[in-house]
Amino acid sequence: MDEPSPELLESYTRLLDLVRSGVADTRPALSQRTGLGRTAITQRTTTLLDAGLLEEGDLNPSTGGRQARTLRFRKDAGRILTAELGATGFTAGVTDLMGTVLAMTHKDCDIAQGPDPVLAEVESALDALLTDLGGDTSDVWGVGLGLPGPVEFATARPSEPPIMPGWNNYPVRQRLVARYDAPVWVDNEVNLLCLGELRTPGLPGEPGDLLYVKIGTGIGAGISHGGQLHRGAQGCAGDIGHAAVSDDNSVVCRCGKTGCLEAVAGGAALARDGERLARSGESPALAAVLSAKGTVTAADVTAAASAGDHHAVQLMVSAGRRIGAMLATMVNFYNPSTILLGGKIAGAGDLFLATIRETIYRRSLPLSTRELRIEKARLGEEGGLVGAAYMVLDELFSVRHFGKWLHEGSPSGVPAMHGSNGFRAGLTPA
Repeated sequence: MDEPSPELLESYTRLLDLVRSGVADTRPALSQRTGLGRTAITQRTTTLLDAGLLEEGDLNPSTGGRQARTLRFRKDAGRILTAELGATGFTAGVTDLMGTVLAMTHKDCDIAQGPDPVLAEVESALDALLTDLGGDTSDVWGVGLGLPGPVEFATARPSEPPIMPGWNNYPVRQRLVARYDAPVWVDNEVNLLCLGELRTPGLPGEPGDLLYVKIGTGIGAGISHGGQLHRGAQGCAGDIGHAAVSDDNSVVCRCGKTGCLEAVAGGAALARDGERLARSGESPALAAVLSAKGTVTAADVTAAASAGDHHAVQLMVSAGRRIGAMLATMVNFYNPSTILLGGKIAGAGDLFLATIRETIYRRSLPLSTRELRIEKARLGEEGGLVGAAYMVLDELFSVRHFGKWLHEGSPSGVPAMHGSNGFRAGLTPA
């Protein structure tokens, strides 16, 4: 079978999206939504059925005409492996083909160990989850991974990530393709958190122009425009943690530069400044923590602030103002409809979030904040996994790759990507 034309591929992907989203579940409904005639709809749905992407269900109740048999997307026909890596740990999960998380686990792991030991732990966690679900690697249709640093999306390679020694230009995709014999996509973790929120129903208003800000050990942002993730030309859009916000050259950021937002307001900065307060004795609460544990973390600073420690409160307020000022710049420049704040530090308490909100509203143009919503992120640990799954599914069923399903498809109803005919290698970018 010759590979279909781009126009024909667009019609196939449109039909599949309508069924996947639940907008249309019968051939007459598909015809009404697309304007395609009965013959064209029959031919295309038959092809999708043969490719193993759709299945037929029960007859719909008659509305006075001929009963139409329902169509369903085969969400359980395969599995997507997902993982979101942070500075000090990772979350791994398995989803169905609709992005629903079926199983997940969190592991402590230092990203600075390097790619080989870290990815070995990730693979071990994914294998265990897959086994617990009664599956194996033959069930895997794709793998999605989020990394805590800049990633060139086209090549899936980290690009000089500040907190990831040994990861620069590491062939993450090639390693995971060899391990799972499935197509692999890799992105910055914050982009995946943004995508997960964007695709999860329930955001108030029109969520098409969303800004997701993760405030943890570092600070980063995911940006969507018109309902689509905006990665930028090379994939590093939204890296606000390394935007210069101070002329103070005394504090060096992990990226090697000075004055970065992350270096003065991120979780690592709170821990550093909290330990300084503890050692000087200015904060008795943090001094007690240092004496008991030998170190002070950002979580210790937020806990002390919540307990009313004046100096810890001042650290949190100062960080909130700096972050709010940066976000006000983005609001004036980009005019998002919604800002979602996620990450461990973003969950530090109402005072921190209130400071960020107040600063954004005070320093932004009235028109840009007239209908702006600033809220906590809704998804917890599974947010990055949902986003990773959607990243994979968007690519698998995009016009760019969809021809492989039809060109290589088998009439047995099992997608050709599970055979040994090179479909997976053909699908995955080199």
